[in-house]
Formats: sequence, C-alpha cells, structure tokens
Amino acid sequence: MIHSTSIISNKAQLGESVNIGPYCIVDDNVKIGDNTKLISHVCISGNTEIGNDNIFYPFSTIGFQPQDMKYQGEDSKLIIGNNNIIREHVTINPGTKDGGMKTIIENECLIMIGTHIAHDCKISSNVILVNNATLGGHVTIDNHAVIGGNSGIHQFVNIGKYAMIGGMSGVGSNIIPYGLYTGVRSDLRGLNLIGLKRKGLEKNTIQKIITIFKKIFNSQNNIEINISNLKKEEKDILEIKEIIEFINLNLKRGISKYINE
Repeated sequence: MIHSTSIISNKAQLGESVNIGPYCIVDDNVKIGDNTKLISHVCISGNTEIGNDNIFYPFSTIGFQPQDMKYQGEDSKLIIGNNNIIREHVTINPGTKDGGMKTIIENECLIMIGTHIAHDCKISSNVILVNNATLGGHVTIDNHAVIGGNSGIHQFVNIGKYAMIGGMSGVGSNIIPYGLYTGVRSDLRGLNLIGLKRKGLEKNTIQKIITIFKKIFNSQNNIEINISNLKKEEKDILEIKEIIEFINLNLKRGISKYINE
C-alpha cells in the first residue's frame, strides 16, 4: 500500500506488503524488504538496502549524504537489517571511502527519537540508542549495548557487547564488553550488572566476573600484566574471555579505565 501523497521512484525496489504512508519520498537506488512500514514523512535516499519488518516513524531521514567534508560523492551504502524500529527525526548516513564504504545496522535494534548515526558506523543486533544519542563516524557498537539519551560517542570508538552508556555521557575511548560508563569523557564505573542479569547469568557467575574485572583494572599494574596474572579458569569464563579479546584488539581510541572509588 502506497499513499497517494508519497513520491516513490520507479527505480526503487519494494518487497511484498510494504506500507508507505503519507508524504514519504523513496529515491532511485533504495531497496525495501517485505512488510516494512513507513508511517509518514519518511525520506529515504542513496544506495540504501533495508530488510524485512522494519518500522520508520515520521521525519526520519535515511541514507542521505554523509556529514563528512572528505566525502566526494563515492558510491557508498547504508545497509539496515530486519525488525528494527527507527523513531521520529532519526538521521542515518551511508559510508565513505575511508570507512569501508558501508554503514551497517543489523537486526532488532531500537533507535529512539532524534538519534544520529554517522557515516561508517557498525551497529550490531539488539542495540538500543535512546533519545538524541549521537554517534560520530566509524563508531562500532556490539550486540545488546545500550546508549543513554543525549550521549555523544566520539568517532572511531568501539562499544563492547552488553555495555551501558549512561544518559548525557560523552565517550572518548573504547568501552569493554559489559562495561558501565557515565559522565563526560570519564572512566568506567564498573560493569553493567543489569545487562549481565538480562543475559541470564547466575549471581555467583556475575560475582566472579566482578572480582576478575577488578583484577584486570587494578591500578597497581598495567592491564597487560594484570591479564597475564589471571588464572586459566578465570580467563576461561566466557565474559572475561570476551573482555580480554576486546582489550587485545589495541583499538585506536584506547580503553576506558576503571577507577575504583
């Protein structure tokens, strides 16, 4: 169903049962999968591929030119998976030559009002971006992470799985999986205990993870020495293994440290 007031390019590719409400615009190179709904006043442009069962709320602006002075019109893409909810006034830009040419959002994400996802970001599945969250270019967010309202994530920052960024935070360095971060360019506040519980971990397992986490970030030694001092059975706990692997990536922005107050 396409409302009579909407303008849909005859070159756009629409799947089955796509529902396009009033005053939407869909440009030439857009592909929209089955059962996706554009409620009203949605504009989709660029080389944008959208999967199935997504909902776009009014005034979301998807796939337009990146806000990057280095962008020279290259044929980059925006790829959005399945079952995502994109709320009002969200802006999502495609990739650039210097970032792999793709911005990617996977599946079952909730992207709340006013969020901005810049060029070359990689958003995994089940991520929640709360109202007015702002992602600079090249930001990577892993599964089940939560970015609080009015937070700003610096370009090239990586956010680990199940991490939580508190509202009105400014993040300038990488956040480990399961990390909890609040403040403006501050430090880790601990672990995201709510995220660990939601993952289904038992209390005793969570307590072990907390204890090992504090060992890793013990300020008396550097992180590499602390990791090397861990016992094998500590390193073999899945969540600890994921944190260590993340740290060992030696990512561009460095690791946000934990200050045990």
